Amino acid sequence: MAFPAFFDACALYGATLNDVVLRLADGGAFRPLWSDDVLEEVRRNVINDGYAAAEIDRRLDAMREYFPDALVEGYADLVETMSCHPKDRHVLAAAVRANADVLVTFNLKDFPPESTAAFDVEVIHPDEFLLDQIDLYPGIVLRTLRELVEDYDSPPVTIDDVLNTLTRAGVPRFAAEARRHFD
Repeated sequence: MAFPAFFDACALYGATLNDVVLRLADGGAFRPLWSDDVLEEVRRNVINDGYAAAEIDRRLDAMREYFPDALVEGYADLVETMSCHPKDRHVLAAAVRANADVLVTFNLKDFPPESTAAFDVEVIHPDEFLLDQIDLYPGIVLRTLRELVEDYDSPPVTIDDVLNTLTRAGVPRFAAEARRHFD
């Protein structure tokens, strides 16, 4: 079985980054994990940025339906025992409850090593996480990116468009490494 990776809301926020992550999971690279609290945070942030609630609700419903075993529950009793940043204690508690190998987040500073050491969960930036995926599963990653180009048809996009979007989404080293494979 693929290794379990828990995703913080910020790592699921952008549509293209979210698509890449979920398609890689669908390809068997890893098992995605999240909580209702994380998905609600994604929803709230997307709506606060001016997107329609119905649009994000469709995306989140599709995530729940397609990855029913991704939902982590039963972690509320751990929240107060976490020593990371208070706003992210629910994230670490859910990752611990799920026995996640990694917690993927842009907010590395909110999870100092002393807050995670006892739980054997590695906190990793999405750029590092995706670089690991391209090292471990280059075929899956490159196929995923090609499929995105094929599926994004309104408006049509190129590989460069997708990689530029990923660069702006905060994973520039991954985008550069993927670009190297396509050149």
